[in-house]
Amino acid sequence: MKRVVNLIVDQERKLRKASIPWIMLLVSTSGQSSCAKLAKFAGMSENNLEHIVEKLVKIETTSGEYTVKNSSSGAYGRYQIMPSTAKFYAKKLDIPKNKWKKPYNQDKIFRAIMKDNIKSLRRNGHTVSAFTLYATHQQGAGGFNAIMKNKKLTKRLEKNLRQNLPSSLRKVRKSQLRLTWINYWKNKLG
Repeated sequence: MKRVVNLIVDQERKLRKASIPWIMLLVSTSGQSSCAKLAKFAGMSENNLEHIVEKLVKIETTSGEYTVKNSSSGAYGRYQIMPSTAKFYAKKLDIPKNKWKKPYNQDKIFRAIMKDNIKSLRRNGHTVSAFTLYATHQQGAGGFNAIMKNKKLTKRLEKNLRQNLPSSLRKVRKSQLRLTWINYWKNKLG
């Protein structure tokens, strides 16, 4: 009897191992299809968009892991999504709020954020590029638009700009902060 149970357990294990690549293929195929649609929506090639996303991930998490947490901001995951933003998009995408941290759901939320950011960029007359996509991810669509339209910097936006510069550039005068931030990120993402 013990031998039969071991045989069954062994077969189940082999079946699970064999099905994982199929599941991953299904997930990655649907992700690729979504990325292709998003690239078309952005007016660029899928390869170009994937390259931009790779740059963004390297800036946000360096390792690209889905479990990275920023202890100072609370941002979480591969794309460093703020919990409040994740909660909003989880609701919008019908993802149970306690499941947003799963890798597949982080990818889904990130694509929805990117789509909304692309819409905002177009609506406000900005071109879609590595710089503009990353900057809207970093500062939010409204914050990025305020920066680029030279609107008065709120204290919160000024703080965000300073925090997202290397320490050697953080102490620039307020009058130079906007341009310093733009030039730094354009050069880094160029």
